[in-house]
Amino acid sequence: MNGADQLHVVVGATGGAGGALVSELASRGHRVRAVSRKPAPDLPEGVEQLAADAADPAQTRTACEGATVVYHCVQPPYQQWAAEFPPLTQSIADAAAATGARLVYADNLYAYGPVDGPITEDLPAQPTTNKGRVRARMAERLLAAHRAGTLQVAIARSSDYYGPGGANSVVGDILFGAAATDKRARWLGRLDVPHSLNYLPDVARALIILGARPEALGEVWHLPTAEPLTGRGFVELIAAALGRPVKVTATSRLALRIAGVFDPRARESAEMLYQWERPFVLDASKFERAFGPLEPTLHHQAVATTVAWFRERAGRTRR
Repeated sequence: MNGADQLHVVVGATGGAGGALVSELASRGHRVRAVSRKPAPDLPEGVEQLAADAADPAQTRTACEGATVVYHCVQPPYQQWAAEFPPLTQSIADAAAATGARLVYADNLYAYGPVDGPITEDLPAQPTTNKGRVRARMAERLLAAHRAGTLQVAIARSSDYYGPGGANSVVGDILFGAAATDKRARWLGRLDVPHSLNYLPDVARALIILGARPEALGEVWHLPTAEPLTGRGFVELIAAALGRPVKVTATSRLALRIAGVFDPRARESAEMLYQWERPFVLDASKFERAFGPLEPTLHHQAVATTVAWFRERAGRTRR
């Protein structure tokens, strides 16, 4: 079977990772089905769009029919993770298994809990937060299904992401969006500790590799990114792209708790603040040893592209 015959199904096509993945797959000439509850805007030409609720097993199975690879890029709102995320993930896994497709699950780093030193795949799951425990349980269930021979799965873990389409990231609207509209930007935690951030187009390229390579199955993989930066260094890159200074506030744990009285997302973010109060460095050397260097986009280039996207988005909103 050649590449043009294979169907790539992206579940969660309107999210940051899902949207970047749809664009990258389409640019390579793959058959792509973009699955989301609501229509995805501005899909590349030739992409099939299908409306489905991933939490509904029947709808999800229909959405995944004929797939060679299914990419799980969907997640509920933070405050609904415990109730909705595990059954949603099981629905997608069952659909991939039923059609015989490989499943690539876009995970994050919450399952490890606080870590001293670089974050590697061989670290045990020791979550200290509710959302970390949800992530850890889902990953273990997927890997157990792989070991049992009922599912082919690769787990892809990235840090917080940014890039075009990444409005809902913790460095999306509150950092890039605010800076692009000359408002005060917010950075979680401390501005002086290094933090790894993954660029969405690089995430998409890495997910495609994991979907294509049989040796990726049954494993957890960290996705390559450029070098970690401090919050202050990252804001300086945004200012350089904008051509003007950026007003920024480091958001403390107390400030998040106060904001959380009115904002559910802020309330749910407070338990994850440990990632921003100490060095948080992703090690993706396992991926590069297995598949060769990905050559992640340099931060200054990625930031400039992201700033342009947020500026253009702000302009559309004003019109």
